[in-house]
Amino acid sequence: MFKRFYAVFKARNYEFFRDRAALGWNVMFPVLLLVGFAFIFSGSGKTLYKIGIVGEDHQQVLTQIKHIEFVSYQDPALAQNKLRQHKLDLLVDFNNQQYWVNQSSANGYIAQKLLLSVEPHFEQQVINGREIRYLDWVVPGILGMNMMFSCLFGIGYVIVRYRKNSVLKRLHATPLRPIEFLTAQVCSRLFIVLTLSSVIFIGCDWMFDFYMVGSYIDLFIIAGLGAFSLISLGLLVAARSESEEFTGGLLNLTSWPMMMLSGVWFSLEGSPEFIQHIAQVFPLTHLLEAAREVMLEGASLWQVKQHILALLFMSFAFLTLGSWLFRWQGQAR
Repeated sequence: MFKRFYAVFKARNYEFFRDRAALGWNVMFPVLLLVGFAFIFSGSGKTLYKIGIVGEDHQQVLTQIKHIEFVSYQDPALAQNKLRQHKLDLLVDFNNQQYWVNQSSANGYIAQKLLLSVEPHFEQQVINGREIRYLDWVVPGILGMNMMFSCLFGIGYVIVRYRKNSVLKRLHATPLRPIEFLTAQVCSRLFIVLTLSSVIFIGCDWMFDFYMVGSYIDLFIIAGLGAFSLISLGLLVAARSESEEFTGGLLNLTSWPMMMLSGVWFSLEGSPEFIQHIAQVFPLTHLLEAAREVMLEGASLWQVKQHILALLFMSFAFLTLGSWLFRWQGQAR
């Protein structure tokens, strides 16, 4: 009995360690993840308050106080809206010597006291608005992350398994054309993802009463475009691979940066500028930013057109590359 167990144990280990691609990803992935975290969280630590500044003037006494995050805004209306939704604790305009505070914000009260201790002559402006809970902000991130994993792994693993088991080879011998096979895969996954996400959203909305000022139809369209782009990315990842372990590494390498840099759990506002630029290459970033603008700010599809165009462009690029690289046959003959 032990010999049989040892033979299977030894064979499985040989199979894994001789798959250099899978072994490489298993070693490199945690290293890359640690490097990414080191860049993202390379700041001075958690801040207590978040204060918006109109313009670029940072050479003030207030900005020298530690443990406060200062974010510059060129558009005062945008900054005031963030203050109204409690995304900022205070908004200061040093050039015009005035500040805005949301009177329903406890952090805003403390931040105001700090400001008046160094700038007592600044004029107060009051803004009122309903607080956006963290739950309201994070729900697009959680649903988007769930869609991402479902789209990437639901497509990637299926295609690789079909290729490995020669299912694709047998389908290749039928009148079925590649475009028909891929289109059916995309439509099936899109239907599953949108149906499940809609049911989850409706059920949770009934329980938690999410903050929603935009159109549900616009939100559904954005979810569909985002899911389509993520499915296209999954097809690209699985276009040629024959190893499930290697594909798993590729999918992890694709999904984890999106989960950390696309704003699933926290906003990248205030993070280094190059991190924000990198985040724009991920479809999940555009999906979440567009969904939050619709839900929390009441934006229309036209107002989030830059995200829609980005998702359409990425979908086209992923599908084109995936179709070009796609291979029917695997190792089994």
